[in-house]
Amino acid sequence: MRLALFQPAIPQNVGACIRLSACFGVELHVIEPTGFAFDDRAMKRAALDYGPLSHMTRHADWDAFQAVRGTGRLVLFTTRGATPLTGFTFRPDDTLLFGSETSGVPDSVHAVADARVFIPIQPEARSLNLSVSAGIGLFEALRQAG
Repeated sequence: MRLALFQPAIPQNVGACIRLSACFGVELHVIEPTGFAFDDRAMKRAALDYGPLSHMTRHADWDAFQAVRGTGRLVLFTTRGATPLTGFTFRPDDTLLFGSETSGVPDSVHAVADARVFIPIQPEARSLNLSVSAGIGLFEALRQAG
């Protein structure tokens, strides 16, 4: 199972996902461009000392990521999703993809996703924080996959 972030804009979210990657033993893929420099102090502070434990790979763009993504389904977490998290069955080789905090993912990425999932929240709420969503989604996927 892999965790992927599409053009994240907030370094603290990437830092928190580095920690998720390290704590749960999954690969983290960051698809650039990002909205910050990778030497940004805020990202380093958010990741604390978990950076060396994570399995992070940076990709120059979407095409570079797709070229090496490998087998398994691409499961897009989105507010425009079709299947609620509670009704989706994950597989051990899934890649869980989360979009940019400010713009999500473009329609072209939606089109190639094998599945689209949303995390049910209150109707008046717009969305969850990226790293919170990644934690919820990853935990449920790992729980199901054993």
